[in-house]
Amino acid sequence: MKIMFSAGEVSGDVHGEQLASSILRMDPSIELIGFGGARMEEAGVRLYENFADYNVMGVWEVIKNLRRLLKLLDGLTEFMRQEKPDLLVLIDYPDFNWRLAKRAKKLGIPVFSYIPPSAWAWRKGRAKECTKWADEFVAIFPHELPVYEKAGANISFVGNPLVDKVKAELPRQQARQHFGIPADKAAVLLMPGSRKQEIELLLPSMLAGAKKLLEQKPDTMFLLPVADGINEARIRQLIDEAGVPVTLTHEMRYSLMGAADAAVATSGTVIMEAALMGLPCVVLYRLSPLSYAVGKLLVHVENFSLPNILLGEQFEKELLQDAVTPENIAAELLRLYPGEESRNVVVTKLAAACEKLGAPGASARVAEKILTAARRLSESQELSGEEHEEL
Repeated sequence: MKIMFSAGEVSGDVHGEQLASSILRMDPSIELIGFGGARMEEAGVRLYENFADYNVMGVWEVIKNLRRLLKLLDGLTEFMRQEKPDLLVLIDYPDFNWRLAKRAKKLGIPVFSYIPPSAWAWRKGRAKECTKWADEFVAIFPHELPVYEKAGANISFVGNPLVDKVKAELPRQQARQHFGIPADKAAVLLMPGSRKQEIELLLPSMLAGAKKLLEQKPDTMFLLPVADGINEARIRQLIDEAGVPVTLTHEMRYSLMGAADAAVATSGTVIMEAALMGLPCVVLYRLSPLSYAVGKLLVHVENFSLPNILLGEQFEKELLQDAVTPENIAAELLRLYPGEESRNVVVTKLAAACEKLGAPGASARVAEKILTAARRLSESQELSGEEHEEL
């Protein structure tokens, strides 16, 4: 049996790695192919292409890269035609993956959606549209189910894989020693994200905020974990231009989170990872002016940070677009310093938000669903083919 994955960014690569490992443990005879990153490849997925050169966000950025993305879509379509997988598993990356799903269905390939588009937040009608193209869905957050259930989708929530993934390799004190964090200093993480656009739009503001923070808290050490596939030279250039001392790290990201006292980070999976490590964050989100203008018309949500969404309140500060200023970043980080009561409140609520992610073992449960779906849908297609031949 052959299963194809499609994941177009770092977070999807992490999820794909976990799924691939779980599937091959359950059934080593399964052949895994697809579009993804280095983690998936190391886990046993034979890649048609690595996503690193196609990782873009925002309306204008997609338009600029449209020709390359369409060429990739055509290439993956031909890859499916030749490989004839028994199931296509979409992992997030909605705008691209759902175009691929339509082509898969035209080729008679069943589709399984893992981390479907966030129809609860905007474009609720696409839940019904996605239901036409996918045979089964699995969400990683419970609040995503109602809109898909209403659209008639076969969808379930079996927990969030981050509960298993996010574990510190070292205890806090040992981690602080490993990363060279003095006992008398507060450690603040700068986490601008994994996309080039995020770094360009947010890292300069983070660094300017760090500079202001040092004026009030000189005993602060800043660290920046470098994401996979990121241009480290560009990060170093921005740091040098800002004139702020920042230590770059490349390993044991969760231990680093456990060693830190606060963080300023781009909204996304990393905020939930930090929550699982008990690390309070100032959450940033900024798009290009065109992308933001379009998004403002379409997206209607009270909160955009996952921990806030899970509890239905903004207990962790969110700074959006023009609110992303050095002054705001520094002021909000001050509230998260050790000893501050506001920090204690945030940490307590982070733990409550994490409880909503479900029990450990989510990746294995999703892998089992994928295998069951692949076998069931494959058998169903074989029977349909036999009936067609008889007719």
